[in-house]
Amino acid sequence: MPTLILVRHGRSTANTEGVLAGRLPAIALDARGQGQAAALPERLAAIPLALAVSSPLQRCQETLAPLLAARDGLKLYEDERISECDYGDWSGRKLAELAGEPLMDVVQQHPTAAAFPGGESMRAMQHRAAEAVREWNTRVERDFGPHAAYVMCSHGDIIKSLVADALGLHLDLFQRISVEPCSVTAIRYTRLRPFLVRLGDTGDLGSLAPPAAPEEPEHGDATVGGDTGAP
Repeated sequence: MPTLILVRHGRSTANTEGVLAGRLPAIALDARGQGQAAALPERLAAIPLALAVSSPLQRCQETLAPLLAARDGLKLYEDERISECDYGDWSGRKLAELAGEPLMDVVQQHPTAAAFPGGESMRAMQHRAAEAVREWNTRVERDFGPHAAYVMCSHGDIIKSLVADALGLHLDLFQRISVEPCSVTAIRYTRLRPFLVRLGDTGDLGSLAPPAAPEEPEHGDATVGGDTGAP
């Protein structure tokens, strides 16, 4: 079966402003995110790509634009099922403010029980994304062969949930996974099991360095929607 190249969108204006973007329509890449997107064609240059699939949201479309421009004939498809989690009433709010919500403890510790007011549950999010990947795997294998690779641009929580699904990891543990903006995660699917062959690869390990002056004590919580990456 095919190899799935998962790309999280580049850093967005919502990432830098500390806002949970969710499905807000007009969230663009910031200057760093644009640079990350511009570097993507070279990072993936050695991989023949059968096709590209994107979340319909602007930040994913902008991330794939340089790759599509560099790969003549690479066809792009949109799939609503890999769009960002519907955070409902949380969308557009500051993450610092949301940290005080009682639901945040559930999102962090027991996400299978988390459902966002006016939005969707995290269980539903994982289910729709995993179903989309399985259908695209079948289509790519049928049209391009079992050794084909294709790229899919999506969002932090979506990618983390797909990694958990591939590893057979319970959704309650998916907050232990981290994928930075414009990172590449690769899953090679076979008839009997998937193999996680890359996780959150940015080609830049600078973000692993500790901050020079941490602003607050480490609390161990995952960033809802995904980490913001290096400054």
